[in-house]
Amino acid sequence: MNTSPRQKILIVDDEPDIRELLEITLGRMKLETFSARNLGEAQALLQREHFDLCLTDMRLPDGTGLELVQHIQQRAPHLPVAMITAYGSLETAINALKAGAFDFLTKPVELPRLRELVSSALRIPTAGGLSTAIERRLLGDSPPMANLRKQIDKLARSQAPVYISGESGSGKELVARLIHEQGPRASQPFVPVNCGAIPSELMESEFFGHRKGSFTGAVEDKPGLFQAAHGGTLFLDEVADLPLPMQVKLLRAIQEKAVRSVGGQQETVVDVRILCATHKDLEAEVAAERFRQDLYYRLNVIELRVPSLRERRDDIEALAMHVLKRLAQDTGQPEARLHPQALEALKNYRFPGNVRELENVLERAHTLCEQRTIEAQDLRLSEGNCAADGATADLTQIDNLEDYLESVERKLILQALEETRWNRTAAAQRLSLSFRSMRYRLKKLGLD
Repeated sequence: MNTSPRQKILIVDDEPDIRELLEITLGRMKLETFSARNLGEAQALLQREHFDLCLTDMRLPDGTGLELVQHIQQRAPHLPVAMITAYGSLETAINALKAGAFDFLTKPVELPRLRELVSSALRIPTAGGLSTAIERRLLGDSPPMANLRKQIDKLARSQAPVYISGESGSGKELVARLIHEQGPRASQPFVPVNCGAIPSELMESEFFGHRKGSFTGAVEDKPGLFQAAHGGTLFLDEVADLPLPMQVKLLRAIQEKAVRSVGGQQETVVDVRILCATHKDLEAEVAAERFRQDLYYRLNVIELRVPSLRERRDDIEALAMHVLKRLAQDTGQPEARLHPQALEALKNYRFPGNVRELENVLERAHTLCEQRTIEAQDLRLSEGNCAADGATADLTQIDNLEDYLESVERKLILQALEETRWNRTAAAQRLSLSFRSMRYRLKKLGLD
């Protein structure tokens, strides 16, 4: 006989019919319910009982559901709260998510959606193991990293869309994976997609799937990325690269929680959490009318900024030791050590490619070094980025401006090529150049 205590749910709503509906539905899920008619009763119950989930209406006789969310955030931050809002009150729901709510329901409450939300909320890992797991994957003890880990811990408990901003190579996909893995969807798929790598003519098929015979080459039914991520998380990397027509279709899929495959007649309901990232300034893209404002507001409910490596130089030594240990394990060779001058050179380097560039630099140095000691010269750091404070060149050292500018251009292009393993298209994107312009510069500099 199962004698384990039932999980407790707090229901806060001043409408008796809604409370009764929720009590009956949750009771059938073998959950114990407590009901409050207003904010005051809810706060009193929270003081006396430990709850596993709170469901609250937005409008209460003596306050709002937002006030209750804020009250819980201060006193029981690990208690998930789901907001019940009137149909069409999207702005209210978004405000609730920003305040710390786990998710939201719209009236009239759809019972399948209610059961799905409750089940998901009750799968959230307990508070104890979250920070430890994040610390093992996200290295560094600097204040920016401590703050980032704290934010990931909080966002993993929510279903809010998150926009992850940061420079190329700073670890945005790792952050997205951690948010997924530490949340209630951890056992379901995490599907990453680079939006800039999909040809525009194939985007709709890739995202939403297609039916057999819907176009030339469609020899069988194929599910899309949304269907593949059902129940889990869809990570849209470089989302700013989506063409405008695709942005419209993506917005509709997010709003309706349903997709229609190319050539299909019916929509398929999908349950995905959307995380997105880009190294571009998404707000500036909106201002330039290259990114839809309505989609921006749907994706950017909460922004999470990943710091650049320049902002956390104190972490460079720990990161370097971790990379060298991994390289030794991968190659079966003794672990290489950094000469003090090499470590100092790394700390004084600007790392435009961030952690990814640090890994590439050390991998190359690990191969070149003698007697398992990495000297400063083994790092082969770009001279143009070796001033920690970004100091400009001494004008007395420049004899010919054209030659100097050409040398700077050569260094930057070579660096971009090295960081992208000589993928010219990717290097051009990193430097914000068209491929045609990149080809011209490579030929002019004799690098083709």
